[in-house]
Amino acid sequence: MNPAYLSALAALAGSAIGGLTSLGSAWLTQRHQDRATRRSRDKARRQKLYKQFIDEASKLYADALVHDQAEIAALVSVYALISRMRVVSSSAVVEKAESVVRVIIDTYFAPNKTFPEVRRLINSHAMDPLRAFSEECRAELQALKAS
Repeated sequence: MNPAYLSALAALAGSAIGGLTSLGSAWLTQRHQDRATRRSRDKARRQKLYKQFIDEASKLYADALVHDQAEIAALVSVYALISRMRVVSSSAVVEKAESVVRVIIDTYFAPNKTFPEVRRLINSHAMDPLRAFSEECRAELQALKAS
């Protein structure tokens, strides 16, 4: 084989290998960025959902402490948020959310609380039905960050 052809083939092979390496590197980088963007979007969506649930459940719990009648529309709204959680969240988060709603409903059936009673509940830390839910959400969001 002619040495001129050999060096030309080596140059072409080198160019092809360099081009394929560059293409592969760009593809892997883009794939990694897309995955990170998707994870970030998913985390933000869950944070928004959990915030909505905490806001709605807090209002309902406060209402349940001082009223006997539940606002059905607000309860339905909270159940809708739980249904949305079933789609994107772990079963542990959904379970904690359902537990919060059970506490709220039980509170509506309990006698109304006076302001001094509410103060005692706050001081004894007995009035925090969202704590377990919040902690489970934090654990899930941290697990998303780690993966």
